[in-house]
Amino acid sequence: MSRSDASQLVVLARWSAPGRCKRRLASSLGAEAAARIQARLTGHTLAVARQLTRQLGIELVLAVDGLSPRAARRLGDQLGVGRIVLQGGGGLGVRMQRQFQRAATERARRVVLIGSDLPQLERADLASAFAALDHQQAVLGPACDGGYWLIGLRRPEPALMEGIAWGSEQVLEQTLAALARRGLEPALLPRRRDLDRGEDLGPWR
Repeated sequence: MSRSDASQLVVLARWSAPGRCKRRLASSLGAEAAARIQARLTGHTLAVARQLTRQLGIELVLAVDGLSPRAARRLGDQLGVGRIVLQGGGGLGVRMQRQFQRAATERARRVVLIGSDLPQLERADLASAFAALDHQQAVLGPACDGGYWLIGLRRPEPALMEGIAWGSEQVLEQTLAALARRGLEPALLPRRRDLDRGEDLGPWR
C-alpha cells in the first residue's frame, strides 16, 4: 500500500488508573471498579482493532490522555500497540480534531476515530466505516445516548467540532447539522450503546 493510500484507525483512550478515567462511572461504582472496567474495555477495543488492521493493512494508533510521553510509550509496550501518540490538551472536540490534523499531515486518506468504551464493538463495524469512506466524505456511528461512538473523515474539517455540546444528548444532532452546513451527508453505522454511567452496565451484567 502506498503512503498516499494510507488509512488510520485511531483509538482514543484514557489511562485506566483509579481517579484518572471513567469519572461518571466512578461516581456510582467507585474509582477502583471504574478503572477495572476501563482496562477491560480498552483491551476489548484494541483486540477488535487489531483484527481489522491486520486484515486490511490499516495503521492502528492509540491516542492517550493523562500520561507523559515516557509513560505513554510504556503503556503502548504493555498493550502491544506499536504507535502511540498523546491527545494533548483542550476539550474533546479539540483533541479529536488534533488527531485528524495529525493524520492528514501523514497523508492518511481515510481516518476513523473511536473511543474505548464500546462493549458491542465488532470488527465488521470498523470495516464498514472504512468502506463507507471510499464513497463518502464522512461516517458516523450513532450512540444510544444522543452522541456518537465513531467518526471518520477523508479530510480534516477544522470547524466541524466547534460549538458542540459535548456530553449532551445533542452531540449527534449538532454534528449532523455541522456536516450539512458543509454540504456533507455522512454514512451512518448501526446504533450502539457505549458505557459511561452505572446504569449503562445493565445489558452487560
